[in-house]
Amino acid sequence: MKEITSDKAYREHILIKTCIIVVLAFLLKADIAGAAPFAYVMSAENYINSGTVSVIDTTTNNVTNMVKIGGYPGEVAVTPDGTKIYVTDSGIGSKTVSVIDTATNNVTAIVNVEDSSWGVAVNPAGSRVYVSVRDSTNILVINTATNSVIATVNVGLNPDRVAVTPDGTKIYVTNHLSDTTSVIDIATNKVIATVKVGSSPWDIAVSPDGTKVYVANSDSDTVSVVNTSTNTVIATVNVGSYPWGVAVNPTGTKVYVTNWENNSVSVIETETNNVTATVPVGINPCGVAVTPDGKKVYVVNYGSNTTSIIDTATDNITATVNVGINPIEVVFGHFVDSNVTDQSTRVTSNATEDVDVEKTNLSSEEKSTAELNNSNNNNSEPENGNSSDENESSKNNSIPGFGLLGSLTCIYGGWKFRKK
Repeated sequence: MKEITSDKAYREHILIKTCIIVVLAFLLKADIAGAAPFAYVMSAENYINSGTVSVIDTTTNNVTNMVKIGGYPGEVAVTPDGTKIYVTDSGIGSKTVSVIDTATNNVTAIVNVEDSSWGVAVNPAGSRVYVSVRDSTNILVINTATNSVIATVNVGLNPDRVAVTPDGTKIYVTNHLSDTTSVIDIATNKVIATVKVGSSPWDIAVSPDGTKVYVANSDSDTVSVVNTSTNTVIATVNVGSYPWGVAVNPTGTKVYVTNWENNSVSVIETETNNVTATVPVGINPCGVAVTPDGKKVYVVNYGSNTTSIIDTATDNITATVNVGINPIEVVFGHFVDSNVTDQSTRVTSNATEDVDVEKTNLSSEEKSTAELNNSNNNNSEPENGNSSDENESSKNNSIPGFGLLGSLTCIYGGWKFRKK
């Protein structure tokens, strides 16, 4: 009887300890995932070799670092994992793309390209970077593992900005002097469609669901709305004078367009394709980006050397940040503290070690029982792995906070069980 009681207490101890470990790991993971993104503002101090990237902490709206890069920056893009930034150099005669490590904020690699680079975008997998070459008809494909050009795609004249669809199947490129947008199949690196848009298309953005593309036409003072299924223009929205940048919020309900000559930002409601607000910002606004949570919009003002921060709930400016000279573009990247990551790894590792050590103390009878249970569970699973239980588990795991709730319930249940 004493042996049974001891065994029961031991099992309760293991249950509670395991649940506590799960909660700790979940909280650490939540802390990492919830880290505020950094805004990277690219500035072109002169046309030769004094470009900079200002790093803004979006929590405090303070510039925490300024990275020097060569040449005249064209655009900036961050890899999906947030570890690397690719900055193009549009200076005449320049033939490089800089790669910045976000952990150290240092230039760690230089990609040699054929001529001055302009627009840049990264695919969702983070394996390819697409760069447009100014005064040409070329889009370059860069392998991020080797930081080398592996393919060239011919598009329209003077390609500017590049955007990749969320599913990673297509690329949309604005051709500034052709008044068109080229659609590239990523699998084949071939142009599959050419869409006629407004005059002098500049920036471009894809909706989060991948169904629409928004093109800012600088000489038409319009935004073309392209249906990605048919690759046709389904709407044209009038905005301010000389629209430059365009960005879509995470829910796809609003589009923000910078108007260079009006010193303003037009807010477009995507359901009606109407401008619902015009927000005054700094002088000559160009680059624009929406924070991942959709609560703020960052607008870089070329003529003011500032970044305006707009509250999306009120469409009012809540802060203005001084950045480098002649800022052009802005993009967001998630920063993960290596110390937090290491701590999370250590907790998980130690937890595994503790459980494994205590498992070795099980009697041969307990081991046999456990092995039999595992065997029965494996045999009961369908071969295709699509059981209803698995589907339900997937649903639960996709719900924010489910892991924490389940873990707390587990601890409470273990405590109650022990009390009994």
